[in-house]
Amino acid sequence: MPPSTDSKQQATVWLKPEQVEAMRNHIVRDSRSVLKQRNDSLIQFLYDTGLRVGEGMQVDTEHLDMDEGVLGLPAGLQKDYPTDGSPTYTEIELAEETTRVLDQYLSNRWKASPALFPSLQSERMTTEAVRGVVRQAAEAAKVQPHTVRGRGEPTDVTPHTLRHSVAYRMLNHEDGNTLYNVRNRLRHATIQTTEKVYDHFDRV
Repeated sequence: MPPSTDSKQQATVWLKPEQVEAMRNHIVRDSRSVLKQRNDSLIQFLYDTGLRVGEGMQVDTEHLDMDEGVLGLPAGLQKDYPTDGSPTYTEIELAEETTRVLDQYLSNRWKASPALFPSLQSERMTTEAVRGVVRQAAEAAKVQPHTVRGRGEPTDVTPHTLRHSVAYRMLNHEDGNTLYNVRNRLRHATIQTTEKVYDHFDRV
């Protein structure tokens, strides 16, 4: 079953935490040495923050406060805003694991670039390049994502799958979260969007 790419439609493909961990393990083991830390950090970063791939690839190193473990998103980088549609600067608290892998990655980067995730060929990874990293990691780990109809194939896993997986993790593996918490993390313009996309996650 093909994955959902429209954030306004019900999420149809998602990963459980152990599946994301398996993808990261294969990256560290199998990737080219110069790209291991970047690709591992990339997947952990998207899985923690829930950023859309287009947003994530616009993040610069200056948007990170590594001492505080915070990502600051300028309004111009964001597609939607959890403030009645008004653009606003947003701070996202990073998980300890995300801060750890980013710190190691930034301390050993092969290229000085303002972009958080540069490529070998240019100053910033393209969204298509990110899709390739995520797909290859899923295929290497033989991940079968969860879907509304059962289990999918590794080729169904996309960066947007990681965004859906943030919502799944928050609702099923972290205590105290509600759809309102998911809405704020994923920065949906309205709670109605969050309900439409993720309400069924409370039952899976």
